[in-house]
Amino acid sequence: MANLAVTIPSSLEVAVRDLSTRRKTSVDDLVGAVLSEYVQSSPRRMYQISTSTALVEGVYSGAVSSSTLLQHGDFGVGTFEELDGEMVILDGEIYQAAGNVQRRTDDFLVPFAAVTHFTEDAEFEIGRFASLKELEAACDPHRHSDNLFHALRVDGIFDTMHARAVHPVPKGTRLLDAAGTEFEFHFHGVEGTLVCLWSPRYSSSFSIPGYHFHFISKDRTKGGHVLNCTAKQVRARIQVVSQYEVRLPQSGSFLTTNFDKDPASDLAKAE
Repeated sequence: MANLAVTIPSSLEVAVRDLSTRRKTSVDDLVGAVLSEYVQSSPRRMYQISTSTALVEGVYSGAVSSSTLLQHGDFGVGTFEELDGEMVILDGEIYQAAGNVQRRTDDFLVPFAAVTHFTEDAEFEIGRFASLKELEAACDPHRHSDNLFHALRVDGIFDTMHARAVHPVPKGTRLLDAAGTEFEFHFHGVEGTLVCLWSPRYSSSFSIPGYHFHFISKDRTKGGHVLNCTAKQVRARIQVVSQYEVRLPQSGSFLTTNFDKDPASDLAKAE
């Protein structure tokens, strides 16, 4: 057995000791079991802040800190408070993309994002494709199931990249209205990475169904939400996700907004 010295909040120590007493097990055994479960499951686990329904209805206030988000994953997509740009999480770094790109090293509140600890289950090459739809079709056979979530990383040189970025909107502006004022960008011959999450259709009430691609260039100067792209050849890596945790905001307009409406049609139009 090995000894591991760590620093944890005093409130967490109290909770661990209380649970240890109630379960009649030692603190060492309890912590070991929790760490084992987390380490072994994290490559197949998605962590999400808020829901797609909240996003559609204009709930963009920050809910969870970016430092907490990165504790749960190093790869994913999201947005910023009041829709201030597209979020790209790659290799454990958060980038704010609005055509140009800013790496965020501060700790800030995130209104919506989904991340995973990316560990590919398979790798494959994709030949020439003339549209985003053709890229999606090339990825389809590599998904294990239409009922499981997937993370997808695509690296290469893109002949063309058509991207967009949302920008700050008045509080409460619905996503469909915000999408009508977005900025669009066209990049040519740009090397970079597509960060993509794929979600099943049944998840539309809390996730964004289908492929959700964000792009960031290799030099980290260009990026955004992908509307279309072409390339001669790229390399793709895919990961299956079978655990999904949704962290809901505990304050603000999330608690009072009506989320009864199915967001699927509005999400499709906005995406």
